[in-house]
Amino acid sequence: MSNGADYESIRFDRSGQAEAFDAIGDRYDEAFPHKEGQLSAGEWLIDSLPAGSRMLDLGCGTGVPTTRQLTDAGFEVVGVDLSRRMVQLAREYVPEATFHQLDIADLRPGGPHDLGRFDAVAAFFSLLMLPRVEIPLALQTIRHLLVPGGLFVLSMVEADVDNYAIPFLGNTIRVSGYVLEDLHKVIEAGGFEIVKEASYTYAPAVADVPPEEQVFLCCRRHD
Repeated sequence: MSNGADYESIRFDRSGQAEAFDAIGDRYDEAFPHKEGQLSAGEWLIDSLPAGSRMLDLGCGTGVPTTRQLTDAGFEVVGVDLSRRMVQLAREYVPEATFHQLDIADLRPGGPHDLGRFDAVAAFFSLLMLPRVEIPLALQTIRHLLVPGGLFVLSMVEADVDNYAIPFLGNTIRVSGYVLEDLHKVIEAGGFEIVKEASYTYAPAVADVPPEEQVFLCCRRHD
């Protein structure tokens, strides 16, 4: 379902996105205390791969819960986040893992940073921070980062929006989403088979973030 865009033909605009999460810091985990869907998708990875598997947590935030969960299970975890403050917190909370302050575009094929290949990639609520034109490119990058048959878990908020500005914990961020049928098409067109799916209606623990429908997909790279 790619629209034909490539990394050379689009102009990236991250203005304010990392700064918002720098300012939010620890309050993100306080606002979203219940992460059953995220932990369940992490358990699927743990059940599907042997200890020692190499894992990328893309948009790792504070490293809680996913980097912590997978490190405790014996995985070798690398975390990446655009926010300097989130990476700083993650290094404090999960010192056994390795963290980098990078943009997903930095990891693209032929891009400036090569972190090697991974047995699994997690992208929990990180792709929704991109405009829709970039999401197929992000999926292309994730597929490139995975070994053949590698696993990919992700979450999105079900909403028909593209680069839409919303108030978020006293800051403003821009988010994108899809209705469920379109999300399936985008993921499958990116070269992934959806193996397992779950949805949760989630009410954050703060007043300025409305309830949302969260979708978790467990996928395998098509080869």
